[in-house]
Amino acid sequence: MSWHTTTARALAAQVQARTTTALAVAEHFIARVQAHNPALNALVQFHPDRVRAEAADVDQRLASGASLPLAGVPVTVKDNVWVAGYAQQQGSRVHDGFVAPRDAWVVARLKSLGAVVLGISNCSEFACKGNTVNLVYGATRHPMDRTLTPGGSSGGAAAAVAAGLGLLAIGTDAGGSTRRPAAHTGLVGLKPSPGLIPHPWGFAEPNYGLSVIGLLGRDVGDVAWLFDRLIAFDAADPSAPPLAVDLGVGELQPPPRALRIGWSPQLGCGFAVDADVAAALQARVDALRAQGWTITDADPAWPDGTREYPLIKLQHAGLHALYGRHLDAGHPPIDPDLAAQITLGAQVTAADVATALRLRERITSALATYFDRFDLLLTPTAPVTAWPVDQLGPAVIGGLPAGPRGHAAFTPLFNYAGVPAISVPAGMVRNLPVGMQVVAPRYEDARAMRFAAMLECAGG
Repeated sequence: MSWHTTTARALAAQVQARTTTALAVAEHFIARVQAHNPALNALVQFHPDRVRAEAADVDQRLASGASLPLAGVPVTVKDNVWVAGYAQQQGSRVHDGFVAPRDAWVVARLKSLGAVVLGISNCSEFACKGNTVNLVYGATRHPMDRTLTPGGSSGGAAAAVAAGLGLLAIGTDAGGSTRRPAAHTGLVGLKPSPGLIPHPWGFAEPNYGLSVIGLLGRDVGDVAWLFDRLIAFDAADPSAPPLAVDLGVGELQPPPRALRIGWSPQLGCGFAVDADVAAALQARVDALRAQGWTITDADPAWPDGTREYPLIKLQHAGLHALYGRHLDAGHPPIDPDLAAQITLGAQVTAADVATALRLRERITSALATYFDRFDLLLTPTAPVTAWPVDQLGPAVIGGLPAGPRGHAAFTPLFNYAGVPAISVPAGMVRNLPVGMQVVAPRYEDARAMRFAAMLECAGG
């Protein structure tokens, strides 16, 4: 069987039509996890009997006449999103012994629609690091080259889908944690507009108000199909908008040729990009122009102070508020990179927080002004390809020394502004994938996905 290379849509249709069973599908993916996961360390909690039980329940519900749009589709869930009964740690020894008391909202919805949880995917500690390694489970490795990282913090989720360990994955994205691993592994990664996929309970979030549930899949069609079945209103989620109108994607109709598209290869901030990555993405933009799309070189006019991760003090403060006492106690051990962030958080003042929140307002306003002129914004998803697994990030980007977040510069501004962004494969550089990021105004998620699907079909 080649179920691991089919689309989630096609597999669900087969199970619904009873040409196969959810249990048979589960056995196929259980075998793949057992064969391939030990070398990748993508899934850190995997219980075959539980997978079989969930699949058998789907078959029984179908036999009873239930309508299950995601029937039998194997989905993995990131270690910071609760799945009832699983030992989950958010990649941290701080959570030793924790068992999720209930399903996260998104997991409950997936199960109600017939999806089967294949396992829990690895993430960096507290989901606050750009690669996927922690003191609990170790490092996740890239399926195309095991000496490399798939990125982070949803690196386990991306590695699992890219290796055929499930067809869809649930991640989180507070600054690019879904989009960048997708770009590094040749997948599609969506950061939706805030609140469209409710996330009202679970682990406390260091990046309060910035993190959303992210979706990963092998093509835009699967991601859009999943998105349509997950969007909902839940008043318990403080970011949830009332869904008075249809915000779903529906059929992936071709986007209108009249779209006004901006292309910003350095995002108006002079961000460094590796020359071959920049050339590959520029070639993709030039090809779109040759096909008749109107794409204008245009940067957003960001406010002063905009740079890579300009609101990082909010993350530091959030980490210190949640975990400072653990660091002070000296036990359990915390990843040194996260310990450094927590220590910095102790120095963040109330004035720093107020200044950061005001800057976030100005960033949001600047991007809204940009979207008065353009319907979409195209940028690199990441300025580099995947790098060695034992490094926090590349030491050099675009021939210049890079800081620890240089590889992540192109994604967080869109979390701050609360707009949808999707990474779609955009070619290969040095035999590794690169991604193009498609950004749209808030709640225009469908517009971004429709253009991403066109970009994908055009050779992405």
